[in-house]
Amino acid sequence: MGQGKLRLGRLVKIAVMVLLPLMLTACAASDEGKPITFTEDRGISSQPFPKNYRGEVLAFLKTYLNNPVGVRDARMAEPVERVIGGRQRYVVCLRFSARESDGGYREPRERAILFVDGRLDRVIENAAEPCAGLAYAPFPDLEKLTR
Repeated sequence: MGQGKLRLGRLVKIAVMVLLPLMLTACAASDEGKPITFTEDRGISSQPFPKNYRGEVLAFLKTYLNNPVGVRDARMAEPVERVIGGRQRYVVCLRFSARESDGGYREPRERAILFVDGRLDRVIENAAEPCAGLAYAPFPDLEKLTR
């Protein structure tokens, strides 16, 4: 009887070791590839205007960029409402060149920053669609960032 319990215990441990990673993978994959967001999306259709969007964008980019010093050609569009992922969102679009690790610069890239409930939620790297047709203005505060 003692050996039967040991075998059963080993089988349970092996089953847990094999099945647990599979179950966790299934949980992670169930989000259908949606990006992780910083705020809970309550699905509200009318979103409040992001009042402190400039300050939030600067604070976020200071940590988001590998080297926030030496940003060039920084431009920003005013927040506009766009439908992103089937939901109404305020979007702030940026275009800038960040300093690369070798000290050089690439062409300016466009990024969209989404706001949910008036707060910064996430960045969209490939922002051609949400930023189409927007008017950009110089954003010198981004070029003045320090570490």
